[in-house]
Amino acid sequence: MKAVEFQEYGPPHEVCHCVEVDDAPAPEPGEVTVAVEAAAINPADLLIFEGRYPGPNPPARQGVEGAGRVTAIGDSVTQLAVGDRVMLLSRDNWVQQQTIPVGQTVRIPEELDILQAAQIKANPPSAILMLRDYEDLNEGDWVIQNAANSAVGLHLIRMARARGIKTVNVVRREELFQPLMEHGANLVVLDGPDLGERVRAEIGDACLPLAIDAVGGSSCQHLADCVSDGGTVVNYGFLSGDPCMLTPSHTIVHQISLTGFWLVKNLFARPREVIEATYTEVAQLFIDGVLYSPVEATYTLDQVAQALQHAAREGRTGKIVFTPNGAIT
Repeated sequence: MKAVEFQEYGPPHEVCHCVEVDDAPAPEPGEVTVAVEAAAINPADLLIFEGRYPGPNPPARQGVEGAGRVTAIGDSVTQLAVGDRVMLLSRDNWVQQQTIPVGQTVRIPEELDILQAAQIKANPPSAILMLRDYEDLNEGDWVIQNAANSAVGLHLIRMARARGIKTVNVVRREELFQPLMEHGANLVVLDGPDLGERVRAEIGDACLPLAIDAVGGSSCQHLADCVSDGGTVVNYGFLSGDPCMLTPSHTIVHQISLTGFWLVKNLFARPREVIEATYTEVAQLFIDGVLYSPVEATYTLDQVAQALQHAAREGRTGKIVFTPNGAIT
């Protein structure tokens, strides 16, 4: 069968290669074999290949997200049957088949589109949990986020709107204003050192207790300038490569807290029933049309270099997804 492996750290499209490997073994007791139908390229994958994010040391396989269909089950497996669709919690999913412990799968509804299912592991639950777990938000409250055009950012806009929460969305390019407003944003602004003044000029004294930061560096500080006293800045990314910056004025005078979010700790370390309930909620939000992840292109594993170059391209309008076993009909 085919799989993607990276041999060393470096530019993803240069270090990743499609190789022929042994077929997935027959499942042992407690294991299942899954034919991987779709596997999205996640930003974490690209950072892992560059050696900038926790992951396997090369040579290794990779692929944070994936979904497929169960083709075989081992003894003692009762929660899944052959033919069930599952999302994969494993982290090496750019492969045609996986034989893994049944606990590394979550059953998903058949009516959930498989290209959407291949994207639900990381970004949608991140948006849900960051919006839910850090501040007790009420209808009419505001939330501010940077990297608002990211997958997490777009999900957060839709989730907030469904709950009656308003969003301030910080971006770096004016051409993103209209698409984000059409997506449901209440306010879209450019980042900058005067962000706090400009945001408060728009929303007045409205309650803005939560900021979601994917960038770090000075952009994190700009978000904190907008947060109401006693609020929270949640950092989940470091696109700038710089550490988060809050001043003593933020932390002492305004009692603003800075904390971090990582799905590995904030969801996968929780009890199994919490994980399953979270993904059941996510799947239903996609089925109901509350959430949607546009797909810009699909590639086979043989096309890994082209796919990774496409995924790294600025200005994309959707995700890049592998279809390891061929086009999905």
